Amino acid sequence: MRCRGEFAYILGLLALASALFSGAPTRVRAQSKPQARPQQRSSNPTPSPKESEAKAQEGEVVRVETDLVNVFFTAADKNRRFITTLGQQDIRVTEDGAPQEIFTFQRETDRPLSIAILIDVSASEQLTLPAEKAAARAFVNTIVRPKKDEAAVISFTGEATVEQGLTDNPKSLQDAIERVQIVFPSGYIGGGVVVGGMPTRNDSDPRAGSTAIWDAIWVTAEELLSETHDKTRRTIILLTDGADTSSRFKRSEAVERAMKADAVIYSIGIGDTKNFGVEKDTLRKLSERTGGLAFFPKNETDLRAAFAQIEQELRSQYLVAYAPTNKNRDGTYRKVEIELVNPELRKQKLLLNYRQGYFAQSRTTTRTVQ
Repeated sequence: MRCRGEFAYILGLLALASALFSGAPTRVRAQSKPQARPQQRSSNPTPSPKESEAKAQEGEVVRVETDLVNVFFTAADKNRRFITTLGQQDIRVTEDGAPQEIFTFQRETDRPLSIAILIDVSASEQLTLPAEKAAARAFVNTIVRPKKDEAAVISFTGEATVEQGLTDNPKSLQDAIERVQIVFPSGYIGGGVVVGGMPTRNDSDPRAGSTAIWDAIWVTAEELLSETHDKTRRTIILLTDGADTSSRFKRSEAVERAMKADAVIYSIGIGDTKNFGVEKDTLRKLSERTGGLAFFPKNETDLRAAFAQIEQELRSQYLVAYAPTNKNRDGTYRKVEIELVNPELRKQKLLLNYRQGYFAQSRTTTRTVQ
């Protein structure tokens, strides 16, 4: 993939852009890594946070450097009940072991959501796909608020297909989910057995019917979620058994791209466990790195419960923002930890769920505050 060059990558961009605006299913392959896009530097002095806030209230557009690190987290007890009464004084934030001064602490119950639902349609999902589609349809019907939230549906095997670009229309999303079909590899006869010489509808694609999970995550974060509004909560819901067979990107590269897009990944490990199995450790690590959770439903009831918990978590979050003491813009990975300092809360052994770190900026970026 990476040797196909920039021209192939541009074609992929155009294909995805077309799908996002038309809603038509379009195949998108993860192509060569893009060149870093040039970003404008502000020639104006950077105002203090108070000055920025005052000018914003007056309606003046100001330019501020994006130095703050935003970290979303949830707190739950041993019964997975969310705790919504924490205060700033109850926690401590460290970056690479160094304590950080919290600039913002607030509950997030109404933040707009941008959700990408990634559905594995390789042969290992044949038995469970109907239940997956039913649960996903119910999920988008309850979580997507018109004119506030948006979601997209992407199916994938060896390549990713945008079944529906980002939209706030639950009906369009439900129709897209219903269109999703299993793609079998050439020569597949069932039970995990493949023999030669049997054509399929995608026989021209040598990766048809394979599973490229990391490519699907990478291209979703790069081409879809990274272009959404700064104020939205970016989320990937991944339905798969976790067995990647054909990705050109590594898992670490997919995780890094998702983190740079501030996207959290919720994994639902599901598939034909008898013939293929589920890569539980892989999916747990994938989700934990980005601040998400992994679920492994045994039946349709468990599957619907997993979607319900994802919805509840997205509506029960806290936002912590801080200006890191390490001011180096070197693009390095910074480890973030949030811990309870309230003795009474520590006794309850609450589980805090959040992304484990981020990649520092490598150059000055600006954004508009209105």
